[in-house]
Amino acid sequence: MSLWLTHPLFIPSLVVGITILLWATSLLPEFITALLFFAVAMVAKIAPPDVIFGGFASSAFWLVFSGFVLGIAIRKTGLADRAARALSSRLTDSWPLMVASVVLLSYALAFVMPSNMGRIALLMPIVAAMAKRAGINDGTRAWYGLALAVGFGTFQLSATILPANVPNLVMSGAAEGSYGIHLNYLPYLLLHTPVLGWLKGAVLIVLICWLFPGKPHAPRDLTPSEPMSGDEKRLAWMLAVVLLLWVSESWHGIGPAWTGLAAAVITLLPRVGFINGDEFSTVVNIRTCIYVAGILGLAITVTQTGIGSAVGEALLQVMPLDAEKPFTSFLALTGITTALNFIMTANGVPALYTTLAQSFADATGFPLLSVIMIQVLGYSTPLLPYQASPIVVAMALGKVPARAGMLLCIALAAATYLILLPLDYAWFTVLGKL
Repeated sequence: MSLWLTHPLFIPSLVVGITILLWATSLLPEFITALLFFAVAMVAKIAPPDVIFGGFASSAFWLVFSGFVLGIAIRKTGLADRAARALSSRLTDSWPLMVASVVLLSYALAFVMPSNMGRIALLMPIVAAMAKRAGINDGTRAWYGLALAVGFGTFQLSATILPANVPNLVMSGAAEGSYGIHLNYLPYLLLHTPVLGWLKGAVLIVLICWLFPGKPHAPRDLTPSEPMSGDEKRLAWMLAVVLLLWVSESWHGIGPAWTGLAAAVITLLPRVGFINGDEFSTVVNIRTCIYVAGILGLAITVTQTGIGSAVGEALLQVMPLDAEKPFTSFLALTGITTALNFIMTANGVPALYTTLAQSFADATGFPLLSVIMIQVLGYSTPLLPYQASPIVVAMALGKVPARAGMLLCIALAAATYLILLPLDYAWFTVLGKL
């Protein structure tokens, strides 16, 4: 015991463990836990300041910030209500249809828009306006279901599309840097979409309809829409340019976060933008921004201090990896990813897991590329909301309580591991990957 107390990773592990416990149990508001992590980590000197506060320099943080600003503008100008009017007349006849339409829209948008946070920022005000027109009020279980449909549909289903999810990009970069393996768009899509896209999407729709029942009322307002105002037209053109720049990122090299931040600045400019200073200060949720920075900072700290590597090596020693038992090995590799998700969150898992993939391949007899691909099911299925920052952002924008998000997380994870994991193993086998 005394040896462990003097181990250089003891204090960092204690700080990280308590932070994760507080987020998992919601004993404190999430942003206070994040601030507590910053304070204790700096006082204990577990890592340099640029590591602990690295979340503030992350593109994900600035996508969250710009998402809040653009969301306010979309609602204020009436653009959200106009889009909702066009959708609600066809998609609110029944609750399953409404939930399915939100999930499918979240998934479909991932094919053309690379940023999880950007998609959530764009969709949330539109879905909120659509819900209002259908008679679903804020703070009801039905509204929680729609907000979670945006978050879960955006993050979990987009894991099947290579450039549409941050963990995917981390995995791709780690695979290329460590092994010279270049992941290709179509083979990746074929491997993951049938089970983790289509079937998981269907399970998500069923669970939301069951856990968060609602009764939408299809609007019967047949009066024609008023012509678009000048502000609506200007904002629509700006969003079109932003979307075009997001889609064409591979050509010009400007990340979605910085495109979004530039658009947010334009939105705030006096006489040019759409939001004044008072609206910005009262509506932009700095609490969520701090929470996201805390999550990202924690993941960076875990990687830089060596906690992640130590946990990964320990898991390698105890998990039942056996070349003679392929399904057990498949299950164990998914379990390793799930365990890492607790300490590194989804964005950090691929960075560590992928570097250990050769050891896993030697122990299981699986091809190296297949071992790398197996992790997708694990990191795309969080057991708690804090493990996936896009889900956290969607919950914050929709004012969804932590209990509701945890309920759906656990229910979807249970369905995924009991039903979809064996099917995913079968699909890997059919494609000759195992």
